[in-house]
Amino acid sequence: MAIESEKRRKFKALAESRTTKALEAIGRIGNLSNRQAYEFDDVDIRKIAKALRDAVALVEARFDSTDVRKSRFKL
Repeated sequence: MAIESEKRRKFKALAESRTTKALEAIGRIGNLSNRQAYEFDDVDIRKIAKALRDAVALVEARFDSTDVRKSRFKL
């Protein structure tokens, strides 16, 4: 069994902590679905969902081994 590096331990600790906080924040957004307490429409819901999807896509792109810089503009 390989010994875990300090960089790996640090990544795991931060990833777990930050992901947990993000999931809790998403849960709080879900609490806004209470129609007795809030007024919203389908457009609002679509905007929130799109913003969340876009943020996740950006995170995935940053972890992509092909590097985000690959999409730079060139003539």
